[in-house]
Amino acid sequence: MSFSRLLQPDLVLDGNVLAISPELLARHNVKGLILDVDDTLVPLRQAETNPDLAHWMQQMKAVATVWLVSNNVNAHRISRIAALFDVPYLTSAGKPSGRKLKLALAAMNLPVDQVAMVGDRLFTDVLAGNRVGLFTILVNPMPGLNQVARTSPLRTLEVLISQYLGVTL
Repeated sequence: MSFSRLLQPDLVLDGNVLAISPELLARHNVKGLILDVDDTLVPLRQAETNPDLAHWMQQMKAVATVWLVSNNVNAHRISRIAALFDVPYLTSAGKPSGRKLKLALAAMNLPVDQVAMVGDRLFTDVLAGNRVGLFTILVNPMPGLNQVARTSPLRTLEVLISQYLGVTL
């Protein structure tokens, strides 16, 4: 598989993770979600979650098995977020390595083609998900509570490099 194919998300949403609906999951036969945490669910340096996120998570858990898999090494922070949503989690994932994604996938006991990796980064989340064979969904970063939207220079660089390599977003 070419590097550009490994960077190509199966689905690119024009919005943050809240744009994922039960109907969208059903349309793509997704029964399991592996979610990145930092900037996908919660801004990196923010402890509070978006108030709409708890309701969204309830909707997702009603139709799919949900795991959090984060590159973050701060297990305390990630465990607090996972506890808030009552979902299992793994930290220090080292994405784009697929090792921790495979652990979550095994615990879900679902076929790989029924599980989606959801994240805000091409070179970590999408690359890791594609390497494992998951359905990959690229979302915009979750804005802070007092922000409308935000982008990071690193994410912008990833998008430019990916487009140069032939990835369509």
